[in-house]
Amino acid sequence: MVREAVLALIAGIFIGIVFKLIKLPLPAPPVLAGVLGVAGVYVGGRIVEAFLLRFH
Repeated sequence: MVREAVLALIAGIFIGIVFKLIKLPLPAPPVLAGVLGVAGVYVGGRIVEAFLLRFH
């Protein structure tokens, strides 16, 4: 899990560098909104998993 997170961070940094070098806008939402959106997707998925395990 930690390895995946580190690889994702490295890939994101690389993509950010490439986009800035070729003068394209970054393919990411504003920082806080993006983080909250990703966190919301994760939490929503975990809620569904817990619900399905409990009532299935």
